[in-house]
Amino acid sequence: MMLRKPEMVLIDVDGTLVDSVPDLAYCVDEMMKALDLPVHGEARVRNWVGNGVERLVRRALVGQLEGEPDEALFQRAYPIFLDLYADNTSKRSALYPGVAEGVAWLKAQGYRLGCVTNKAAQFTLPLLKDLGVHDDFEIIISGDTLPQKKPDPAPLLHAARFFGLEPEQALMIGDSVSDVKAARAAGFQIVCMSYGYNHGADIRDFHPDAVIDSMVEIRELLQEQAA
Repeated sequence: MMLRKPEMVLIDVDGTLVDSVPDLAYCVDEMMKALDLPVHGEARVRNWVGNGVERLVRRALVGQLEGEPDEALFQRAYPIFLDLYADNTSKRSALYPGVAEGVAWLKAQGYRLGCVTNKAAQFTLPLLKDLGVHDDFEIIISGDTLPQKKPDPAPLLHAARFFGLEPEQALMIGDSVSDVKAARAAGFQIVCMSYGYNHGADIRDFHPDAVIDSMVEIRELLQEQAA
């Protein structure tokens, strides 16, 4: 599919800009130890990330993607995780290769840049600051900025209103089915990273407009359309 040249680009955080699983997995396992429950390890946690930390904690407690833990156990576990993650938001996390270069190119071309994530602001803002990309975005919409979060289109439409643009002038860059669903519902174009967190499924199965292996490839994708 040919991409229209956008006026604004919204970028997801976890699995798109940042590999945050090492910190999240550390916090999950430390939480499990505090509850005298077996730890899971980074490989399993990688398949559970992408819908906010509350969902992650619930998945960790049941040891799988679907299902609900005992509510009393969750109420004990969640504050433990939040305390851990507040101290371990960016100690082990890093920008994916190509992200800094890709974002710099988008800025240099004059694209309006925003960030939209399901991660709460108390974790999103320090993470982006610590990794040096916070100031690249004119707006940062976190999981608790609005009542709704992805896959609801509301955060994307909120960004479009902020920039004074129509959805058809916008591009979302993400990594998960949640990003694809939000973009489709909002009327945005959607490009997905081939890496990232999509619960073990291949993102190509959900038919984004394009799939790229590195953020630097956005340059070729958008230059082709501008040519």
